[in-house]
Amino acid sequence: MSWLVFALIFWLAAWGCNIALANSRMGSSTAARIVIPVIFGATILVIWEGLVRGFGISPAILPAPSAVGQTFVNSTDLLIEDVRQTVLKGALRGYLIGAVAAFVVAILIDRSPFLTRGLLPIGNFVAALPIVGIAPILVNWFGFDWQSKAAVVVVMVFFPILVNTVQGLREADTMQRDLMKTYAASYGQTLIKLRIPAAMPFVFNGLKVAATLALIGAIVAEYFGSPTRGMGFRISTGVGNLSIDLVWAEIAVAAVAGTTMYGLVAWIEKRVTYWHPSQRGRAKS
Repeated sequence: MSWLVFALIFWLAAWGCNIALANSRMGSSTAARIVIPVIFGATILVIWEGLVRGFGISPAILPAPSAVGQTFVNSTDLLIEDVRQTVLKGALRGYLIGAVAAFVVAILIDRSPFLTRGLLPIGNFVAALPIVGIAPILVNWFGFDWQSKAAVVVVMVFFPILVNTVQGLREADTMQRDLMKTYAASYGQTLIKLRIPAAMPFVFNGLKVAATLALIGAIVAEYFGSPTRGMGFRISTGVGNLSIDLVWAEIAVAAVAGTTMYGLVAWIEKRVTYWHPSQRGRAKS
């Protein structure tokens, strides 16, 4: 019960600290935007630890954060191998292939009214298909190694990037296009110098959405067939063996990897679209 009391006191103290920071002059600073979520996350972990210890919850149901951390430290080599298999081989390669393919197809659609009317509706239909239905088919086609995981990721990221890119290519207004015509600019020159730069905020919106979908797709695909490594494989076998602390360690690594991918895309976006109004307010961040 002492753990519950400690967790409650810690929660009240952290809550008061966050309120004080948010209402202070530093509330809008970069340091406060980092410190406040860190305190909030630490509060969740302390409450989690207190509930598990206070109520004596079985590790097979919900392990304490300290047990997950110990497993994380003891299984570092295993987790690194899983990251290499799932993130670097499956998710990242599929993400890059899907992004490039979506961008090329978006330009073809923009060039062809027939593809605009024919391909986009099919794309919306395919995007609505459940990944748990597509994944086993692609695993059967491409085998159990990273190629099938990358194929699942391509299917997941292709259409969000495609739809956003097509919409972005239409953002240049009529006056801007007419100005390019007065300069006798060709379609390719207008595309490169006007329309693609104007589409970049939309392209990066699709890339950020796809960054999280890529990791989800790779992990789900590993449930339906994988070599004896990978996050999805480890989570599946860990649940079967009641190694729930290892499962939570894999979940933590997946969360960090997904956040890192999203943050990297957002960082690139900030430097590519620095001219856009959405980025001007962050120039000093």
